[in-house]
Amino acid sequence: MVLNYGFAKRLELVGEFRLEVSPEVEITDPGLSLKGVLKEGVLQEKPGLSIAVEAGPLLPSTLPHEHGVGFEAIGIVSGKLAAVTLHVNGGGGLDRDRQVFGIWGVIGELPLHSKLRLVGEVNGETTQGERPNTSALLGIIWQPTSKSLFLDAGVRHGISHVAPDWQFTIGLTFGFSVSAFSRR
Repeated sequence: MVLNYGFAKRLELVGEFRLEVSPEVEITDPGLSLKGVLKEGVLQEKPGLSIAVEAGPLLPSTLPHEHGVGFEAIGIVSGKLAAVTLHVNGGGGLDRDRQVFGIWGVIGELPLHSKLRLVGEVNGETTQGERPNTSALLGIIWQPTSKSLFLDAGVRHGISHVAPDWQFTIGLTFGFSVSAFSRR
């Protein structure tokens, strides 16, 4: 689950975590970060590249070996190549065990209809002294009604031996204006 809260024109507070059920429910990968848009572009419906950075602490999880705190920073560049919107990101930090790690990803979004996009992603993470975790995702993003509601679903397949063989993801994104609530 990811929660983004835009509190200024080019700044967002991002909170995220994952739930894993196998057979017990675990909260994994919790983090809190600040995302700043350095250059407005295609993601802000303006011409050119969008450039952003996101950085913040990695919080303790419920997994046995992840009770520490780490730090992560990522650079994100987004642009259009013909009809496809591309996102390229890379970064790294210190994990909850104080090990240096690097992360990267390439995402492509292809509009199939005005309210439906096909999404493909290849990403990876490498931690010092461990094998890389690399996987690929194929999914869709659907905008059923309003401009601020999106549903997504995808299937992820591990490419490296460390990555899980198969994962299924679902998501819900909605936007709202806090000022609309404060006028009541």
